[in-house]
Amino acid sequence: MTDLRTPVRTGVAHRVAVLVEDALGAPLPVRLRAWDGSETGPSDAPVVALRSRRALRRLLWQPGELGLAQAYVTGELDVEGDLAEGLRAAWTSARERGAHTPRLTLADWARAVGEAARLGVVGPRLPAPATEARLRGDRHTKARDRAAISHHYDLSNDFYRLLLDDTMAYSCGYWTAEDMDPADAQRAKLELICRKLGLTAGSRLLDIGCGWGSLTLYAAERHQARVTAVTLAREQAAHVREQVRERGLEHLVEVVCQDYRDITGSAYDAVATVEMGEHVGDEEYPAFAAALHRMVRPEGRVLVQQMSRGANAPGGGAFIEAYIAPDMHMRPLGDTVALLEAAGLEVRSTESMREHYVRTVTAWHRTLERRWDEVVALVGTETARVWRLYLVGGALAFEEGRMGVDQILSVRRDRKGASGLGLSEAADWYRDLV
Repeated sequence: MTDLRTPVRTGVAHRVAVLVEDALGAPLPVRLRAWDGSETGPSDAPVVALRSRRALRRLLWQPGELGLAQAYVTGELDVEGDLAEGLRAAWTSARERGAHTPRLTLADWARAVGEAARLGVVGPRLPAPATEARLRGDRHTKARDRAAISHHYDLSNDFYRLLLDDTMAYSCGYWTAEDMDPADAQRAKLELICRKLGLTAGSRLLDIGCGWGSLTLYAAERHQARVTAVTLAREQAAHVREQVRERGLEHLVEVVCQDYRDITGSAYDAVATVEMGEHVGDEEYPAFAAALHRMVRPEGRVLVQQMSRGANAPGGGAFIEAYIAPDMHMRPLGDTVALLEAAGLEVRSTESMREHYVRTVTAWHRTLERRWDEVVALVGTETARVWRLYLVGGALAFEEGRMGVDQILSVRRDRKGASGLGLSEAADWYRDLV
C-alpha cells in the first residue's frame, strides 16, 4: 500500500524549519508539527503545532513576538503540553544552542516570501484578534489612559474573582515560607507596606491605583487608617465601594474614580502606589513623582511598589502592550529612584521582590488552569489564552531576571531635614510577618 503521509523532507514542517534555522543561526530548538502532519526537530523538545496556514501568514506580516502571540491566542499556533515548561525548554535550548534574535536580510525576506507563496500562505493581512487593544489619540492623555486602564482592569470583576485569592490583591505577594498560601502571602505584603508607611490609628493614607481595594481595606481594618482610594477603573471602584459598605468602613474610606492628575488633596501622612507607576508613562513620570511629593506632608512617607526591567530589556514587550497593559512603561530600578529623588523625596529603602513575583504569578496561573472551563465560559477562549500566555511568560520573565519588582520607601523631609523615621524602626518591619 502506498504511504500517503507527507514525507518529512518535503513537508511543511521541514520547509518552515529551514527558514527558522537560517534566521536563528542555530538548529531548531523545538519540535515542529505542521497542519499537513509533517514533523521535524528534536524528538525530546517541546512540540509547537502550526494548526493553520494563518499562523504563518501572521508571522509573515508581523514577524516576532506580536505575530507569534496573535497566532497563539487565536489557536492557529499551539504548544502541546504544559506551556510554561514548553517555553522554558525552548528558550533554554535556544540559548544553549547559541541562537540569536532573528535579523532578516533583504535576501532572507525574499526567500521567506517565495517559500510562503509555495506553501499557500501569502495573502492579505489578517485582522488582529478581537482581544487586542485598540486605543486612539496621543499616549497618556487622560482619555487614552482611561481607555488603557479600562482595557485591562474592567475585563470584569467576576473574572478577577476567579483568578485572584480572597484578598483580591493583583500585585506581588510577599512569601515568607515555601508552602505559604497565596492569600497569606498577599496579607504579608499588605502588612509590610503598612509597617513601612508607619500607619497608626487615624493616619491619612492616599492609595493611588487602589485596584480592588486590598491595601485600602487592610489599612482601614487592621490599622484604623483613614484612606482615600483612587482608581481610574469603574469596575474596581464599584467593587471597593461595595466592600466598604459590607465591612462598615464608610467612616474610614473614601473611594474616588479619577485620574491621579486630578487629585487635589495634600498633607497626607502616607501615600502608596502599588504597581500603578508602570502605567504613568516615561515622559509623564517626573510630574507623577512631583505629585507624590506634593501630596505627602513633611516627614510623611511614600511607598512605590513597581515593576522594573533590566537596562537592555523591553519596557513591557509587544504582547503585553497590545493585549494586557497598553502604553505600559517599565524602567530599571535606579532610574525610578533617580526620578523620585529629583522630585525632592529622599529614598530610604529599596527591596527587590523578584522571586516573590515568580511565586505570585505561578499561583495565578495554577488557578487559571484549575478554573479553565469557568474562565472560558465567562470571557471566551481567546481571552483565556491571552491570560495563559501572559501569566506563563510573566513568570518566566521574573524567573530569568528580565523583569523585577521593587518596593521603594521614600520620605519628604521637613525644612530642618528631619525624615520622621526612627533609627531602628526598620528592624521591626519584618518581625512576626504573617
